Amino acid sequence: MMRITLTLLIVLGGFALQTVSYFFLAAPLGIPTSEAFSNPRFPFAAGLFVLGVMLVFIAAVVYELLPGKKEG
Repeated sequence: MMRITLTLLIVLGGFALQTVSYFFLAAPLGIPTSEAFSNPRFPFAAGLFVLGVMLVFIAAVVYELLPGKKEG
């Protein structure tokens, strides 16, 4: 049960980081008025988004490496 909980927390954390980095740090708000409008508002927003994707994939590794219940 512990590994399922930890895996779900990592997955949710990864998705939350992706959502925050895209909608609140990278996506511009308003009507585009110049070329500079296409730049993210936070310089490392794309890196944080990729980190969120990596966390989701790392969750599978965590699930496989943590010991489960012993059967029998």
